[in-house]
Amino acid sequence: MRRVALFVLAMTVLLSIAAVAGDDKDRPGFSPGAASSYPNHQSMDKITLAAVPYVTEDQAKQAFGKVNPAQHGVTPVLLILENNTGKALRLDLRAELVDPGNRHLEATPASDVIYLDTNIKRPKLPGQSPYPNPFPKKQKKGPLNTWEIEGRAFAPKMLPAGESANGFFYFQTELIPGSHLYLTGIKDAGTGKDYFYFEVPLETPK
Repeated sequence: MRRVALFVLAMTVLLSIAAVAGDDKDRPGFSPGAASSYPNHQSMDKITLAAVPYVTEDQAKQAFGKVNPAQHGVTPVLLILENNTGKALRLDLRAELVDPGNRHLEATPASDVIYLDTNIKRPKLPGQSPYPNPFPKKQKKGPLNTWEIEGRAFAPKMLPAGESANGFFYFQTELIPGSHLYLTGIKDAGTGKDYFYFEVPLETPK
């Protein structure tokens, strides 16, 4: 049984490497730096993570072309994850944007973001519901229906030792200074043991 489990784990890691390589081919013109190169990064247990809000015109052009999600009430947060643990990681990630008042907003799946009706004003978190239309009806695709929204969303479920991965999480709110990203769901692929949660400040370019 142990040999079978190890074989399955090895195959999963190999498939993950192929998936990451495939993602890179599908993302021309967008190459984030190493997680440690960003001022708002955090390292723990040999895992380094950076979270970068993409809210300026220059950032949007680099990642999303002609569309700026921030102008439609959606804050994209780029997650860069580096694995130096010497072990494969399983990624069952749950990302939340937490404002200075400790209100939590869960990320909206990229497959739902492309259907958002951006004519509906999406409030900031303080003093109002932190869950503005979190699950839109899939009817007519909206102005955020570009391949980059889904194509550059964070997708890997496994991260081999010594590898890195990146992608976006999307939040239906404007970014408030002092907010941070709260991330859970990083596990040791071999044992299933959870790593500690990460809290990374969301700093905007000055």
